[in-house]
Amino acid sequence: MMLARIESVACVGLESFLVEVEVDVAEKGFPGFSIVGLPDKAVGEARERVKTALVNSGFAFPQKKIIVNLAPADLPKEGSAYDLAMAVGILVANGDINVDGRDESRPYGEGNKIEALFYGELSLDGSLRHTKGTLLVALFAKKEHKKRIFLPVLSANEAAVVSDIEVLPVRNLKELILHLMGEKKIEPLKKIEIKSLVEAASPEFDMADIVGQESAKRALIISAAGGHNILMSGPPGSGKTMLSRALPGIMPLMSEEESMEVTRIYSAAGLMSAGEAVVRRRPFRSPHHSTSMAGLIGGGSKPVPGEVSLAHLGVLFLDEMAEFPRYVLEAMRQPMEDGKIEISRVAGRVEYPASFQLVAAVNPCPCGYLGHPTKECKCSIREIERYKRRISGPILDRIDLHITVPAVETEKILATVSKGESSFEIREKVMKARQKQSERLLKFGIFCNAQMKNKQVKEFCRLEIDGVHILRLAMEKFDLSARAYFRVLKVARTIADLEGSEAVLAAHLGEAIQYREKVF
Repeated sequence: MMLARIESVACVGLESFLVEVEVDVAEKGFPGFSIVGLPDKAVGEARERVKTALVNSGFAFPQKKIIVNLAPADLPKEGSAYDLAMAVGILVANGDINVDGRDESRPYGEGNKIEALFYGELSLDGSLRHTKGTLLVALFAKKEHKKRIFLPVLSANEAAVVSDIEVLPVRNLKELILHLMGEKKIEPLKKIEIKSLVEAASPEFDMADIVGQESAKRALIISAAGGHNILMSGPPGSGKTMLSRALPGIMPLMSEEESMEVTRIYSAAGLMSAGEAVVRRRPFRSPHHSTSMAGLIGGGSKPVPGEVSLAHLGVLFLDEMAEFPRYVLEAMRQPMEDGKIEISRVAGRVEYPASFQLVAAVNPCPCGYLGHPTKECKCSIREIERYKRRISGPILDRIDLHITVPAVETEKILATVSKGESSFEIREKVMKARQKQSERLLKFGIFCNAQMKNKQVKEFCRLEIDGVHILRLAMEKFDLSARAYFRVLKVARTIADLEGSEAVLAAHLGEAIQYREKVF
């Protein structure tokens, strides 16, 4: 008997660490199966899964003292992904399989160590289940120059998008052992090209089907083109939710880099479907107003991504934003500014990207009919003031576009008028504007105008003399903060990109300023 060393990976947040699974099968001592190295309950329960999977796969489980050490011992181990490495380690340590690299048919090992990464959860029948985090494992393998990884067949497509790594999809334990012994080879997956998978979202609502609201549509186009946050205020039934739902249909398709960024988060969160390779469409998250702070921001005793991270490079839609608890909304201030969220707990600290586009919808008052042309508002001034205080000034200051969505006139609803531009036609314009931004900002590692920092704003949003004068007057009239000043310039830059203009003109600046008028 001997000591076997099998390599696996621990995923903590979006970071990965090498874990060496050391397995010792001892002749002396009482029979038993112990796992050490700071395992959580899911890892500890691997004893029963691994034992039963080996027996049901036709292997005799050693009736000896088995000790499994997950090194480094000071790194907490979570989840069920170490099952496969433990099962292989027990068979190697017990002498049931030989992986000596001197045999050309078994080129993976040397003595008691296999030169590969093993990652996956076992079923009791020996088959491998869909396991989260396989894309992170593949990226780690490429970074650390590991040549091959063994993964569940249902999760292997995630890893196949990474180049220069041999991804071997495993259906069950028996198939893997036959491959390691050189009896029946598992064919590695071919690299999957992300560009061929990214697709356009089928819009839930087409812009052409939305009656009226031309000014709101214009604001949404600017929002989509530059990735800007937007707040819509209007009475019930005016179309705020429909406009928001139509936004994904006019947003640009994701680039390969963006698709990989989003897929990393969804893989870590376990939200990838079995057999899915990458996230093909921009995320659109719409949490209910009863969502907790941990659900929105992320967290828990074992920090997981929240809605702000799941909406990374996509849309976070907060319907009835004023109904969210104020302390929950306040927690969004830092990720809205920095594009990332840092979660610190006693057990450790993780960081998730959170560069999302906020789309919020609110009523003008508790009853919703303040300023309505035909319906009377029944709210008192005090109730209205209390309602509007639910969203703080710092949050509103971080929203680039503030628009009023008025009630649609009956004549427009009943009239048979020609439809406006379709979502597909609008998307073409938006993608042209984004292409300009991508070329301009690529060297900074950002994708759209909303992500620009102050330094880039000063470089790419220079104003003419007329523009400087207009902006000075606007700052005095609307009492704009320094943050609002830079956000106005970003929106003006996006409007210029939509118009195909290299310079930010006074007309572009004037339109951007009108979106800073307080509507809530």
